[in-house]
Amino acid sequence: MRMNLKRQKKKKKKILKIVIMIVILLTIMIIVFIKHYSQKSLPILLSYAETETKKLTILIINKAVTKEISNIETDELFNIIYSPDGDIQMVDFNSQNTTKILSMMTSLVELNLRAIEEGKIDMLELPDNSLESYNMDLLAKGIVFEIPLGVVTDSSLLYNLGPKVPVRLSLIGDVSTNFKTEIEEYGINSALLKLMIDIEVTTRIILPVVSDEITIDCSIPIAIKIIQGKIPEYYINGLTTRSNMIEEK
Repeated sequence: MRMNLKRQKKKKKKILKIVIMIVILLTIMIIVFIKHYSQKSLPILLSYAETETKKLTILIINKAVTKEISNIETDELFNIIYSPDGDIQMVDFNSQNTTKILSMMTSLVELNLRAIEEGKIDMLELPDNSLESYNMDLLAKGIVFEIPLGVVTDSSLLYNLGPKVPVRLSLIGDVSTNFKTEIEEYGINSALLKLMIDIEVTTRIILPVVSDEITIDCSIPIAIKIIQGKIPEYYINGLTTRSNMIEEK
């Protein structure tokens, strides 16, 4: 009887050791798998988040600027100086009007991006239905979009499956706005003047376990004007305004 009890105890100890070994091995395998999966998935998630954040930021900038373009008298933004023969000698910006408009555009872009960052979508200064393709409930929580973990599988069948990773953005650095002109020959004895506004912003993409900074720039045409006369040898090609934002540490 005692021998049987000893054998049973030894058998139980062996089984317990085997179970413990299996648990340890499974734990190690899970840790290795999670580490490998994280190393593989994070770059994919960041790349996806960067693409979508750029798309949303450029959309907001374009919609905000386009809304204000209709209120701008483009002829008042620059001065064209002609020679006695009627040729264009110089194209120069009207510093008073351009500085005012650039400051307004800078503030407008900053206001809208800050509103998105903080989830204050009622403060957005955009045309109606500008963000109709986005989830407004998520935007109200400060989440610009969610990435399904299925995107890391690179499979169209699994693309939308799995838990979703929320992505937020944070505006850092300065918002920089710049008027730029391009002038070229057009037809006979005429010039084509293109007036554009360049906008550059730096944002931080924030995921639950990682963040990254990206610089986004876009160029939006303000006006295209045909001017009678030859192309001038000299013209002002830029005027820049930056916001007064404090860079986050």
